[in-house]
Amino acid sequence: MRTENTALRRSRGWAAIAAGLLLSLSLCRATEAADLQVRVTQPNGKPVPGAVVTVHALGAAPPSAAPVQAVMDQLDLAFTPDVLVIPVGSTVSFPNTDKTGHEVYSFSPTHQFKLPLYRGKPYPPEHFDRVGLVTLGCNIHDAMLAYILITDTPYYGRTGKDGNWSQPDIARGRYRIVVWSPRLAETGQTLQRDITVEAGDHAVAEIRTEHGLRPAELSKRPHSWDAY
Repeated sequence: MRTENTALRRSRGWAAIAAGLLLSLSLCRATEAADLQVRVTQPNGKPVPGAVVTVHALGAAPPSAAPVQAVMDQLDLAFTPDVLVIPVGSTVSFPNTDKTGHEVYSFSPTHQFKLPLYRGKPYPPEHFDRVGLVTLGCNIHDAMLAYILITDTPYYGRTGKDGNWSQPDIARGRYRIVVWSPRLAETGQTLQRDITVEAGDHAVAEIRTEHGLRPAELSKRPHSWDAY
């Protein structure tokens, strides 16, 4: 009986120690967790909504995000959505729910392809296995325009209407923030800024374009990057 009681006490003791270690680890992780907020503005301080933000580690790179199966539809003579940001290795389907036929194509070096005139059910998904920017059009409707940006960083997204984008649970380290938009007047239509994120930080980076914005590429239909 004594032996059983001793074993039970030891078992409870080890369980308490294990629980304490788990709690300590959880508290440690909570203390070390950091987040990053990026705000993109025009020279007059107004926000730049719809801009693509990618954050690249300048030290040891984190693992790439898992590939996704994205969809870019065609509706009311427009690509929907008209900007996609996807991890390298992802696929994109191009259904056509319009009542008219479309012919999707890209001449971009990152990924060239052509989907001959079709309606309804799309061709097999396109596989995007190279990092870079792809510009899309329709051979039938010149006013249709869209972009796909393929990235190898797990930290990516687009700014909201307020010009803000945030990344929770980012590892401490040194990063380069890259902002892209078809309307940025800077060389390559990109802005860059380096930032250091410390453990437990709420890091904030405001990036302001120096040269303003280019005129909207298309005036017949508003796009997600035009509402500035």
